[in-house]
Amino acid sequence: MSNERVYIFDTTLRDGEQVPGCQLSMEQKVELAVQLEELGVDVIEAGFPISSPEDFRSVNAIANKVGDVTVCGLSRAVEKDIRTAAEALTGARRPRIHTGIGTSDIHILHKFKSTREKILQRGVDAVKCAKSFVEDVEFYAEDAGRSDNEYLARVIEAVIAAGATVVNIPDTTGYCLPEEYGAKIRFLMENVSNIDKAVISAHCHNDLGLATANAISAIENGARQVECTINGIGERAGNTALEEVVMILKKRKQTYFTGIDTCLLHETSSLVQQMMDMPVQPNKAIVGANAFAHSSGIHQDGVIKSRENYEIIDPTEVGAGHSKIVLTARSGRAALGYKIKQLGFEVSRERLNELYKAFLTLADSRKRIREEDLLELLAAKAVAR
Repeated sequence: MSNERVYIFDTTLRDGEQVPGCQLSMEQKVELAVQLEELGVDVIEAGFPISSPEDFRSVNAIANKVGDVTVCGLSRAVEKDIRTAAEALTGARRPRIHTGIGTSDIHILHKFKSTREKILQRGVDAVKCAKSFVEDVEFYAEDAGRSDNEYLARVIEAVIAAGATVVNIPDTTGYCLPEEYGAKIRFLMENVSNIDKAVISAHCHNDLGLATANAISAIENGARQVECTINGIGERAGNTALEEVVMILKKRKQTYFTGIDTCLLHETSSLVQQMMDMPVQPNKAIVGANAFAHSSGIHQDGVIKSRENYEIIDPTEVGAGHSKIVLTARSGRAALGYKIKQLGFEVSRERLNELYKAFLTLADSRKRIREEDLLELLAAKAVAR
């Protein structure tokens, strides 16, 4: 099978910024948008223009700043929303309006107090309205994860006929299991007669910790755009993490490819953490502080002998520098000898055994041994360079 392109739709500036306490200034949004363009994302969802005057200005500033990347503005299936999004996108080389409505019976009955037929018509009308302003229109079927597949297929077929170029199938509440979400995408591929005229997009939330797995399942079943955020930030438990999807495709699903420069992943992650004052947990895949750190003696010995023994990704591949050997009470002689050599000391095997006993006594009293701790130990044991 020849390689197939998967488009990366980054919604860090829209869905990601909805995290409480993570609001960005217009200047920060523009700076981050420039970084995302350099990273190689295909689409930047710059914001929800009608939500506030500042968000409108931010979307417009980004539209006028970035180059060939698609700039997207979100709207509800409301004419005023759509017109405002179109105005905010003025100046964009590649504008896209992202409009839609809920399609689950839960949303139809309890949120809109409407009927399936009326909701379908609102979706069609919204796409037609957006199409009068821009050529590239994405339709989202909110809560598609809990929507009836046959009704969802009817809606998707109708909005594509109305001009939608991308159809977003959100698992809005993070409810689906990977096999369920993948089957939903496959159902649309097989039952929407005009599906060849649009790209299916996967937008997954992480309420059950399955956002990335669901996104990959969607790709395997026909989706060719993934909506994600840097560090997986987003509403509630977050969204699909961009860095995870990109590296899974690069390392495990090599029949697909993206335009992402993976060497910029750590840099971009750090910028988002700094701007949003939202550090990622140390054990976060790809970009966490411990993603390439080793403290177990068995693992350290294996990594020192050959990195591939315990690392499936070269840290330089994602801009993370080099593997880290962290000295703790679980570390072995190999790691201690490796660190001593890094500091410029040479010791015999017998001398290393003596130092190791003293090291363990020290390590048992501390969570980790820093470089200065090791230098003090070597000085106390009269080890010379």
